[in-house]
Amino acid sequence: MRSAWVGETRAARMRIAEEAQPAFRRAVSWGAECGGTRILFTTTGVPVMTRLRMGDRRVLDTLIDAGVARSRSEALAWCVRLVGEHEADWIRELRDAMSAVEEVRNRGPRGTDAA
Repeated sequence: MRSAWVGETRAARMRIAEEAQPAFRRAVSWGAECGGTRILFTTTGVPVMTRLRMGDRRVLDTLIDAGVARSRSEALAWCVRLVGEHEADWIRELRDAMSAVEEVRNRGPRGTDAA
């Protein structure tokens, strides 16, 4: 059962999310954890399969047919883990490069908010 404060903080959380999403270029989900209790206020679901081309879907379906995965989402997760394992150095280099871009962006000029 959710406490009354969840509803009371909604407007503030929505305002923060509206500012954070363009800044981070990602959807923002909210939750809180205290002790053994975890409450998710919002969750973000994005339909990935509709964005994949048919050839990519066939790869996932082959993994399902071969018994490697039980669903397309599990097959996709398997592929992501495989790339992460075999391309760890490249992924690390990519993350470092993105951090450097973020640092340069933060040192650059700031736009003004006309609103």
